[in-house]
Amino acid sequence: MSRRWLDPGLLLVSAVALLFGGVAYAAQQPAWAALIWAGGSSVMALVLAVEIARRLARREAGIDLIALVSILAALWLEQMLVGAVVALMLATGRALEALSLQHAERELRALIERAPQRAWIQENDGLREVPVDEVQPGQIVWVRLGEVVPVDGRLLSDQVILDEAALTGESLPVTRYCGELLASGVTNTGAPVLLLATRTAAQSTYAGIVRLAETARRSRAPFVRLADRYALGFIALTLLVAGAAWWLSGDVYRVLAVLVVATPCPLILAVPIAIISGISRAARRNILVRDGQVLEALAGIRQVFLDKTGTLTGGHAQMQSIELQGEGLPLQLLQWAASLAQASSHPIAQAIVQAARVRGLSLTPPQDVQETPGQGLAGTVQGHAVRLGAVGYVQGEAQSDAWAQARLQQLDYLASSGSFVAIDGQLKGMIRLADNLRLEAPQSLRLLRNRGIEKIVMLTGDRLETAQAIALTAGIDELHSGLTPEDKVRLVQEGCRREPTLMVGDGINDAPALAAADVGVAMGASGVTASAQAAGVVLLVDRFDRLVEALDIARHAVHIARQGVWAGMSLSLLAMLIAAAGYLPALLGAILQEGIDLLIIGNALRALGPWPGRRRAGIDVAAIDRLQDEHRQLEGVLTDLSQMARDFSSRPFDKAQADLSNLVAALHNLLERHERDDERRLYPLLSRFMPGDDPLSTMSHTHREIFRLIHLLSRMSEDFSQATRAPSAEEIQQQLVRLDTLAKLHFDQEDALYRSLDRR
Repeated sequence: MSRRWLDPGLLLVSAVALLFGGVAYAAQQPAWAALIWAGGSSVMALVLAVEIARRLARREAGIDLIALVSILAALWLEQMLVGAVVALMLATGRALEALSLQHAERELRALIERAPQRAWIQENDGLREVPVDEVQPGQIVWVRLGEVVPVDGRLLSDQVILDEAALTGESLPVTRYCGELLASGVTNTGAPVLLLATRTAAQSTYAGIVRLAETARRSRAPFVRLADRYALGFIALTLLVAGAAWWLSGDVYRVLAVLVVATPCPLILAVPIAIISGISRAARRNILVRDGQVLEALAGIRQVFLDKTGTLTGGHAQMQSIELQGEGLPLQLLQWAASLAQASSHPIAQAIVQAARVRGLSLTPPQDVQETPGQGLAGTVQGHAVRLGAVGYVQGEAQSDAWAQARLQQLDYLASSGSFVAIDGQLKGMIRLADNLRLEAPQSLRLLRNRGIEKIVMLTGDRLETAQAIALTAGIDELHSGLTPEDKVRLVQEGCRREPTLMVGDGINDAPALAAADVGVAMGASGVTASAQAAGVVLLVDRFDRLVEALDIARHAVHIARQGVWAGMSLSLLAMLIAAAGYLPALLGAILQEGIDLLIIGNALRALGPWPGRRRAGIDVAAIDRLQDEHRQLEGVLTDLSQMARDFSSRPFDKAQADLSNLVAALHNLLERHERDDERRLYPLLSRFMPGDDPLSTMSHTHREIFRLIHLLSRMSEDFSQATRAPSAEEIQQQLVRLDTLAKLHFDQEDALYRSLDRR
């Protein structure tokens, strides 16, 4: 019989035996009462004997040996009521343990039960429903409204609206477009769509999560074996106290009392409940911990090794700036480039398309598209010949001019990549892209140091210049670049010999290093492949700050487990000494031991974290999303500001005058109004969730400096057209550079602040 039914059954038998025996005793039938109590005690003794024998066969200590001895001693001394009370005490503890395990596994079971079982395949004669395991790569899968995507695949329909919360933690629907890869496990919340299967169900993203969840759910924490080792010494101590009580008093009933209060329920329950509660608490935060051994090892980590791409950075390119050669509109150039880029699935092309969509630009279908792998795209957009890609490809036979060479040098300095854009045979500009550092990464690394992490090392296969830019921004202690997977394994193994080591990565090439570390952590839903199979922890939400949460949860759970062990043994030892002195009868001792059990179980359940209604307050999620949307809406004016900060002094006078006037109006109407609204409404709200009387004073100071610079530019714009006392174009550009630098820094700070307050 499984523990699921055995423990409630034992509780029922023990409770009924104690109750019916009490009724018989009250009815002046002591013989029947003794028989009923003895029957309930014998059932529990038989179960314990079988379990102890099985554990000994596996070379594991039977930590409930004292419980069995106490029941047998009660039966031998004809203290049937004491035996029945001890049996009920044990059954209650086992039932509470089973209940806590069920509660702890709820989040893990939810992952497993959510996995799709059937899929619709489109064939020549229509749709056919098949078991999801029969879907093969190359088949076309039909996903209806509300259905979970059954396998990884490439979207064939124009677009789809998805709920990706199960994989990424994103609470809002996400739109994916034709040609994008979809991960299994996300839910279609829009119209039915078609996708081309690229993997079988067993190889897909969600199946990897399910396998890890099943492993975590079935695993038994090796830390429990540490409780077994505690129990061996505790058994010897119990027998010593019981023997001393018998030798000093000659009263066998004192021996029974000592055995009853020594029943090691606290030892049996404290560790597994605390450990599995910690695993459950981590699962609620989308942190999948494989088993209790991993949780215990995580609690002892002292140094952290990190991959760069996809771990410290987002893992995909994002547009940084649009730089023009000569006159033009930056967003017009982006619109042409993105319209052409729609025809390519290359990550750089898709990043350009995404940048245009974020800025609300309307894209037109390109015509006559030709793609040269590794070089770029050419085609026609709105009647214009557009080329996008490497500078040599875009310029054709013409030699690269000084402007292009300067941009290439700039890309090298900034550790970025760029796509040049030519319109009708003329090089018009460049779109600079980079894999950004995660907003939450620097703060997370500082928090890790606050938790006692002694060294943070970055391991990457990238070139030194690119790696250094990220390492300096994030605050890395030690950097190793240009590494092969074998190099990463060697460095991690060397680290493990010095201190308990954690390795974080997301790619297939990180899997060997994750397996070599004391604890391997796979980042995000994309990590649920080879790297996740090698890892002990998977961060299902693609957020680096979850690593700090995982460390905190592990340390809290292990601390509570050890606390329960020592508190339980100490209380039991105190009760044993009182019983040995003759001041605690066996029956009262059994009741006292039940109270100790409940106390220890309640303490162990603290590892689950705050109960509903007591969670740490955080700013409303919708408010954070609204704030970030407002920042995205300002990207147009910030792009114009950046471009003018680069080339204002080289523009013709009439154009410079008009552009400056338009920019100042936009700064007043959009940027200044946004920042004043933040100052009046947002900052008082944020201050409620931050310590100190005025935690945002430095941010407010930045607001005031932005207001001052906008006012200064407004005055300079008015004077720019005058013949006398007119500021020079160089002086105006100097102020534009100051405002551009300050606005970028301020927006990055605010985005990082919003991220830190996001409790998703």
